[in-house]
Amino acid sequence: MTSPAPATANSSLPTIAFIGGGNMASAIIGGLIRQGHPASQIEVVEPWADARAALQKNYGIEAQPEAGPALQRARIVVWAVKPQTFKDAAAQAKAHTQQALHLSVAAGIRSDSIAQWLSTERIVRTMPNTPALVGKGMSALYARPAVDAAERAQVEAIMASTGEFLWVESEKQLDAVTALSGSGPAYVFYFLEAMTRAGTDMGLTEQQAHQLAVGTFVGASELARRSDEAPAVLRQRVTSKGGTTYAALQSMESAGVAAAFERAMEAARQRADELGNEFGG
Repeated sequence: MTSPAPATANSSLPTIAFIGGGNMASAIIGGLIRQGHPASQIEVVEPWADARAALQKNYGIEAQPEAGPALQRARIVVWAVKPQTFKDAAAQAKAHTQQALHLSVAAGIRSDSIAQWLSTERIVRTMPNTPALVGKGMSALYARPAVDAAERAQVEAIMASTGEFLWVESEKQLDAVTALSGSGPAYVFYFLEAMTRAGTDMGLTEQQAHQLAVGTFVGASELARRSDEAPAVLRQRVTSKGGTTYAALQSMESAGVAAAFERAMEAARQRADELGNEFGG
């Protein structure tokens, strides 16, 4: 299920706490505030002084350096911490968050581990991506059975503030989501770098090559979004045998680009699984 157009305000959401105030937390906070959720109903725990200062400057939020009683008023807690710090952060916040629904954006950390650390079954995991920073994120969500329909709706309202979302039925699917859309923006930037370099090598200025490359990705993505046809069909429509596009695609096929790309995504999926083993339990 893809998210509907987000509502104009999230005033119906309760107080939300964020454990971690970095980029992804800031993306969600910014989206919530733009949709009308009051900054006064957001608590943040962030140990780094620079990140706390940014939250104060950008959103008027007085973040705390460590978990404390202020978290008790939150009915939803968003875990935006690195996988390797989740367990310690949970130990510090657990006593103050027993009443809350928990939403984790930490890569790889399985809900079994989170349930053990926090002594609760009311857990949703999500895998967002960095375009959430500009309201164009793509997220997948998985809920443990104890999460009811009303709580799912609250999570949807939060994630809709960052872009689109869908639900998966199996938690294991989140590792594939991590490899595809979670890490996906880096793949796009990687190809943008290569296209920009190639453009400059062929005589364009770097600015011209960058603008052409970015515009091409934006346009092609929007065409794919609006079209009912599969990407393979869209590709064939712009590939005349013996033409320039055909020459480029043949070169990539000969170099094994598609197979290498698929192997790269599998490496990302395996690493997501390893993170759960390494930092969970």
